[in-house]
Amino acid sequence: MPQKNDERQINLALQAMQNDPDLSARAAGKIYSVDHEKLSRRKRGMRPRRDIPANLRKLTDLEESVLVQHILDLATKGFPPRMSIVEDIANRLCTTRDATRDTLRVGIH
Repeated sequence: MPQKNDERQINLALQAMQNDPDLSARAAGKIYSVDHEKLSRRKRGMRPRRDIPANLRKLTDLEESVLVQHILDLATKGFPPRMSIVEDIANRLCTTRDATRDTLRVGIH
């Protein structure tokens, strides 16, 4: 059985399982060419991996948008942002949010 990561097929299989309570995840997976274990996990409420935020994120979404806006402001003024400056700003954002942990530093990515 070819395994697809097509979200559409997974959603169709989940709808079919809701409409027909006798339809098992294995049977729905076979019909829609989707992994039955993935269907079982989704039915239990596990979200797709693309919808789950990364565990090792140092900055919040707001902090990231502030950092991006600052980079764009520097670029429009004609100052190319250096990696060391961007890293320093990101580290300052981290320390102002969580001043108790001094070891919280961003990486190069």
